[in-house]
Amino acid sequence: MSIINRSIPLVAALALWSTAVAAESLPIPDAAFTPKPIQAGPFEPTLASIAAYQVPEWFRDAKFGMWSHWGPQAVPRMGDWYARKMYLGPGHLDRKTGKIVEEAGPIYKFHVEKYGHPSKFGYKDILPLWKAERWDPDALMALYKKAGARYFVSMGVHHDNFALWNSPLHRWNSVNMGPKKDVVGLWQAAARKHGLKFGVSEHLAAAYNFFQPAKNSDPTGPLAGVPYDGADPAFVDLYFPKVEPFDFAWMTKDANFHRQWFNRIRELVDAYQPDILYSDSKLPFKDPRKDSPAPYDSTDVGARLVAHYYNSSAVRNGGTTQVVYQCKETANGRWVEDVERGVKDAILPEPWQTDTSIGDWYYRTGQKYMTSTRVIHLLADIVSKNGNMLLNVVQTPEGDLEPDVVAIVEEIGAWMAVNSEAIYATRPWTVFGEDDPSKKQVAAGHFNENRVTFTSRDLRFTRSKDGKTLYAIGLGWPAEGSITIRSLAMLSDLVHGEIGEVRLLGTPGTLTTARDEDGLKVTLPKTRPTGTVDAYALAISLQ
Repeated sequence: MSIINRSIPLVAALALWSTAVAAESLPIPDAAFTPKPIQAGPFEPTLASIAAYQVPEWFRDAKFGMWSHWGPQAVPRMGDWYARKMYLGPGHLDRKTGKIVEEAGPIYKFHVEKYGHPSKFGYKDILPLWKAERWDPDALMALYKKAGARYFVSMGVHHDNFALWNSPLHRWNSVNMGPKKDVVGLWQAAARKHGLKFGVSEHLAAAYNFFQPAKNSDPTGPLAGVPYDGADPAFVDLYFPKVEPFDFAWMTKDANFHRQWFNRIRELVDAYQPDILYSDSKLPFKDPRKDSPAPYDSTDVGARLVAHYYNSSAVRNGGTTQVVYQCKETANGRWVEDVERGVKDAILPEPWQTDTSIGDWYYRTGQKYMTSTRVIHLLADIVSKNGNMLLNVVQTPEGDLEPDVVAIVEEIGAWMAVNSEAIYATRPWTVFGEDDPSKKQVAAGHFNENRVTFTSRDLRFTRSKDGKTLYAIGLGWPAEGSITIRSLAMLSDLVHGEIGEVRLLGTPGTLTTARDEDGLKVTLPKTRPTGTVDAYALAISLQ
């Protein structure tokens, strides 16, 4: 039975709840943040030790995963970061420029008009509005598997500090309020049922400073000086304490929060044993400011968590670590580097991943979605450079997909059903591909995918693990009906030996070819094997 009395206002009910729950729910004493010991195993909690990690073969073979970047911030239908942007009222600080912005932000204006002033109706009041009443994890997982996903990642906790699992450590979770469901647990059950590897994403490391605007107040107007609800001590376990003056970076320097983060994310990985753990940051907290007056553990907090995660997997798997930790930092053998909405410009020696979305990160009314062709073009480019793609499929606040989103996912699946031989269980070739010479090259980095373009003169290469088959993925059907692969020219240093038969995946028989000093010319059939996605794959036998 819920201890919230629905007959009284939510704010009052939560305040009563705050006094009723255990002492650690509100300002938690330092002792409650003491990190638990890590699982013993082959890895010590140091960066040097976890550098002995080996990326499991299943991840290198999988190539393509789906992500549910979904939670209560979808409720207003205004896109990403609603929990922060709703507090960017007049006189707020722009975190990118460091300057004060006199005019209120558009999300703040929307919130005031639709819900009320954030001193009266805050983010905590959005949480009960998320019901997920049309969410069917089993049906969605079946769709994602058919689309070609080999792994699935559930949101665990976003910057909004709302846990999507049944967390004994944190009352603000999806079992206590909102949908009253263990979102992570239900996603996990669906993924396991359909044979997909399962992961969770944590964005908690940046939550402490993300929520600081919730403690502001309007400098002018009828409610000037009245603090937003984030300043109310009754809700400090959602909005966090106010930061110290020196604490202005993306991830807080607060040592108590570092230990809280460790315990909560350890709780998540211990309870659900995910195959993938994704951090939406660099490895959390490994470089505290030297001028911080707060005490700080000498042992790296992030490395402790990763070592515990790796060791726990090794215990379950006869001494072999079969899990993948991902963060937005160069791997150097320690994990899988993740690149947000970006691609690389060369083959990396280590496996890596792009995370991206077909639309905004959260549902937004009127948003434009990435086409299935664009998804496949990016996937081919990423895989050719030793990467994987993790694709967010935008869910409505209710939990289902809009018809145009379903159509995109189905189109991806139709292409993968014909061409996945060129994607799954492949490895990079000697070069990643051939680019249209008329294009400007784009340097590697985060958030660069919108600057990357593809034409029918672009090819991306992968190879079978035994090295006997080269795949050339064309990123557009050539109008002239043929393609010349320059990398396979008679005198090319990239090929030693003869070129065997060439097949077009999805079409019976072999294709007509001619090889000279300019390249291998392949004559394509008049009809494409798949009509919706503008891409094709050639399988070339290497002798």
